Amino acid sequence: MRSKLIFLLIIFVFIMNGCALILQKGRRSDLEKIESLEGELDQLKNAKNALTRRLSGEIRDKQVKLRMAEKGLVITFVAEVLFNSGKAVLKKKSLPILDKVVRILKKEALHNKIGIEGHTDNEPIKRSKWKSNWELSTQRALGVLYYLEKKGINPRRLSAIGYGEYQPVVSNATPSGRKTNRRVEIVILPRASKKSATVPTVKKGYSLNVYDEELK
Repeated sequence: MRSKLIFLLIIFVFIMNGCALILQKGRRSDLEKIESLEGELDQLKNAKNALTRRLSGEIRDKQVKLRMAEKGLVITFVAEVLFNSGKAVLKKKSLPILDKVVRILKKEALHNKIGIEGHTDNEPIKRSKWKSNWELSTQRALGVLYYLEKKGINPRRLSAIGYGEYQPVVSNATPSGRKTNRRVEIVILPRASKKSATVPTVKKGYSLNVYDEELK
């Protein structure tokens, strides 16, 4: 009987030690994840600071906005800065602005995925070739994507989507509100994220993914 109790005690000790090891491994894994996320956040903050310096004039003139969001670092361009009304061809004078972004993407966000999102106001298409705001917003996003690719950004990092009028940031009731909603956003995605840059949707946006693949 005594030997049986000793045997059970030994098993119990082994089980307890095993549990302790498992818990310790779990804590180490959690710490590694936290450190990885903190490093990624620091990297995006560095990119934001570099962009703030490069785009100081455009930010001051309210042509460009920078913000940290759940999906990543968002660079928002007023649509009129990049395109003429109803058009999806980049203005020549907008290219130096995009070149500033390209330099930061190559230096501070070399391995991040990049999503380009097009948005419009809710005014119906009247005097252009586009059938809908979905098409216009998508083609504008693609126009920026193709320019980034042309300037040397790896196409495997890029994706484009058009949301049309369905993700306004303010009310479309006023001209200033509609101007704010007409925008193109370049999103630098966190490397730690497993989510794709764009989520195709039928009801909420006309989407077109280009060279997009899930993060490894």
